[in-house]
Parts: sequence; structure tokens; C-alpha cells
Amino acid sequence: MGNSVRAKKRLGQHFLKDENIAAKVAESVTAKSGYLIEIGPGMGALTKHLIPAWGEKLWLVEIDDESIPYLKTNYPHLTERIIHADFLKLDIDTLFNGEKFSIVGNFPYNISTQILFKAIECRDRVIEVVGMFQKEVGKRICSPAGNRDYGILSVLVQAYFDTTYLFDVPPEVFIPPPAVNSGVIKLVRKENFTLACNDDLFKKVVKMAFNQRRKKLSNALSAMLADKSVKSELFDKRAEQLSWKDFERLTQLFENA
Repeated sequence: MGNSVRAKKRLGQHFLKDENIAAKVAESVTAKSGYLIEIGPGMGALTKHLIPAWGEKLWLVEIDDESIPYLKTNYPHLTERIIHADFLKLDIDTLFNGEKFSIVGNFPYNISTQILFKAIECRDRVIEVVGMFQKEVGKRICSPAGNRDYGILSVLVQAYFDTTYLFDVPPEVFIPPPAVNSGVIKLVRKENFTLACNDDLFKKVVKMAFNQRRKKLSNALSAMLADKSVKSELFDKRAEQLSWKDFERLTQLFENA
């Protein structure tokens, strides 16, 4: 492999150097159709393990100016499928003629939750997501209701995806090592699933409920309740006690009021 790329703090880069972990992440992507987008391939540690299974269906999205020529030099057959862009600003609608895709990556921790929100936005085309996260963020996403880690992200992701925390990853397998432990999680989009309520209102209810998570929902959602006669035993609970299903029910009550 020619040269190497310097990890940049401003981009939150921590390059994976452990072959076993890279192979394990690649094997965790089990979608049998559509395309695969790798976000932030860096020096291609994960990329080379994805190529055998995905071939011409594999696309790379990389923001780093230095990584682009490195990837084109070392993976010349991927040149036409390397997109030099910020994934968060990328117009997904223009990719793959509307076909479905999965997402994989050793995500920069400073934008990992934003990557998930973007996956939720285009959920009707996303088959699965396999990603490296800061361990506590990964745990939070997969956390069940009633757990201390459970929050806005848990509810919004679990409403549309089945979530699994796969395995821990120690700092020493990265260059440079991050100051935190990491974890790999997998999200699989629920088939033919839509919420039985308005998606935007659902999001609003969830966010407002968790903004004052220590209060009962009757207080946390008081602004929304002001001019509505909505009654439910759910209002006696706190946000972290409600599953996504409960939030769906709650949103339906507001819709019907």
C-alpha cells in the first residue's frame, strides 16, 4: 500500500488497524440486496474486507482530501465509486436510482448520531446500518426502556430499526487510540413498517418528553396538553419508562384530540 494518511483531529479520525476487528465488522453486514455505502473509509482498513462480498455494489463516501488520493491509488478499481463529500450534506436521493442501500463505517464519533438521524430520514431506502460508535452511545441506542441510558436516540432509532449491540472494541486497535472505548452496533430496518401516527409529531413528543426526563409526562408535555383534553395512564410515567410503542400511542392521543 502506498504512503499513509495522517489522522486529523478536526475530522474525528481514528484509523482502524486491527484486521480481525475489520473483518468482524465487514461480516456483520448481512444484507443480501441493494448497495453498500462505507462512510469515512480513511485508509481502507475496513474497505478491503467489504470488497469480496460487495464488489461493484460498494461505494465509499470520504470527506478527507488526503484520503481520497490514497484510496484511489490503493483501490484503483473503486475510483468511480469514491464520493468526495460530507455524508451529512450528501443528497442521497440522487444515488442508486432510488434503490435501497445499507450503511457501514468506523464512524467519526463527533458526527455518529447525526449519521443515524440521516439514516432515519431516508429510512425507507435503508436496509441496515453497521457502525462503530463510542461505546456509551452504542449502548444508549440499543438500551431498552427503563434503563438509565435510554433516551431520545434510543426511541427514535428503535421505532424504525431492530437494534443489536454486537461487541466492544478497545482503544488500542486504532491509530491514534481514542480516549474512550468503542462498540459496534447493528440496526436492521423493520420490513414494511410505518408508525401508526405522524412521524414529525412523534419526534416532537419524544424530544419534549426527554427534555425534562425527571418529570412526569403530565408536566414535561404540559405545553402540548394545555388546550387538549388528553387522558392516559402514560402521563403518570417519566419519559424513560416508555417504549417506542408507548410513544406511538401517546402521539395518536394528541392526533385524535
